[in-house]
Amino acid sequence: MRIEAYTQVQQLYQSGKVKKSQQAKSAAPSDKVQLQISSLGKDFQTAKAAVASAPDIREELTAPIKARIDNGTYQVSAESFADKLLQKYEEMR
Repeated sequence: MRIEAYTQVQQLYQSGKVKKSQQAKSAAPSDKVQLQISSLGKDFQTAKAAVASAPDIREELTAPIKARIDNGTYQVSAESFADKLLQKYEEMR
């Protein structure tokens, strides 16, 4: 066995140890990222809870329209409806 080959193999194993120790030192920045992600997750949970507690239908907007429909006084212009429908269609394209 040649001593030179043994030295080269030993250097390969030692370089692996250096990489592992460098990775251990760089673990601190990942903790910071994890903390930021965790904070962002808490913010999302708070927003999700606020949306869940809000009513699905805004009664202050729909009640007057329902009353006008029930009274028979609610009128919709077919031309206006068609224009708005085409406008929405164009926006979606």
